[in-house]
Amino acid sequence: MCLGKKMFFYPIFATFLAMVSFGTVRSEEKRFVFTNSGDSIQLDSFDLSENLPVAISNGWQVRLKTLRGGTQEGVQVITLDNGELHVTVVPTRGMSILSVEQTGNGKRVFGWDSPVKELVHPNLMDLESRGGLGWLFGFNEWMTRCGIEFAGHPGTDVMRTNTGDTNELNLTLHGRVGNIPASEVELIINDQPPYDLRLRGVVEERMFYGPQLRLVTEIHMLPKLKQFRLLETIENVGASKQEYQIIYHTNFGSPLLDENAKVVIPAKSVLPMNQHAADSVSSYDTYLRPTQGFVEQVYLVEPWSDDGGMTSVVIHNAEKELGALMRWSTSSLPYLTIWKNTAALADGYVTGIEPGTGYPFNRRVERHFGRVPQLAAGESVAFELEYSLLSDSREINAAIGGVNKIMAGRVPEIKKDPPSIPDFD
Repeated sequence: MCLGKKMFFYPIFATFLAMVSFGTVRSEEKRFVFTNSGDSIQLDSFDLSENLPVAISNGWQVRLKTLRGGTQEGVQVITLDNGELHVTVVPTRGMSILSVEQTGNGKRVFGWDSPVKELVHPNLMDLESRGGLGWLFGFNEWMTRCGIEFAGHPGTDVMRTNTGDTNELNLTLHGRVGNIPASEVELIINDQPPYDLRLRGVVEERMFYGPQLRLVTEIHMLPKLKQFRLLETIENVGASKQEYQIIYHTNFGSPLLDENAKVVIPAKSVLPMNQHAADSVSSYDTYLRPTQGFVEQVYLVEPWSDDGGMTSVVIHNAEKELGALMRWSTSSLPYLTIWKNTAALADGYVTGIEPGTGYPFNRRVERHFGRVPQLAAGESVAFELEYSLLSDSREINAAIGGVNKIMAGRVPEIKKDPPSIPDFD
């Protein structure tokens, strides 16, 4: 792929988005409903090759299957193959993305080797276990969303109950959305140029006397490109204003992650999350080899953006043979968390590149720092993220050039001390 001509979604995806707006129905589209809880529809399996003539499918391969056995019994996965990328989506787990592989040579570039080997069904998850860390019992996806009522560390918050009293509320790690099955899942394929594909999902996080929030996600892909796009909205479907949080927990392991791998960020500022991270803040952007007994390090970044409000982050291995480019709009995702967990391979050698509405402190802390946004009744907020695979040093250097252009010669402020966290007890 020639980056000088395509430069990751520009102009190709810009042209595509001018042709199709979010959620628009076009006469030339072929639509397939996989799940619709309102109509009691749930397909157990689907193969696009059995539902569209080859001439119309234009090389797309799409399969839905239901997993059997162990903790993954009943979990559904959808694979999208555009002839270049093989994307595996898990609608049973909040439309998370398990992994992204380059088609043909079998390189697993996006993803990581978690100690959790099965896709655990949400029915088996106990988010309250281990002091609110139960979310980790199912954590193995390449990209999982944290939120949407709350995200971040477990702990307590205060809430007003149905009787009008104030009560303490236990918040579990990273919220519930990643363990809520999608209520609607639909595949949309355009049988006319540019032969684009969209996988749409709706995840509802609602309860009586509680959150009434809806996440709508669309994964957009074009044939034969090493990139795809997420367009999402969170909507307040209740009658009163509500807080929301979301962090796109995007995880990379081997072979992309290795000793001296680097993450390149147009950073305005970098802040260590705690004193342990502060001890190594000067190397926040460089990774170690798998290290027995490594304790995670977390860095809190404010990124610069370009004139269009987009920021870019590149992660690549030491030899610049493999890499990934992430781009997103900072208007709705103004913060970035870098999670470094270069532990032993068996324990999960991984780093997280995590755009978000805030940082992964407990919601009570985030609210104190003004990083918990709200939606009025009926209001929604949009999120836009782009992911591209980088296959050689030329592509990686071109992507780094894009980051440097955003940086425009500015020097990031590297803060040596962690933030002072208020004591709410």
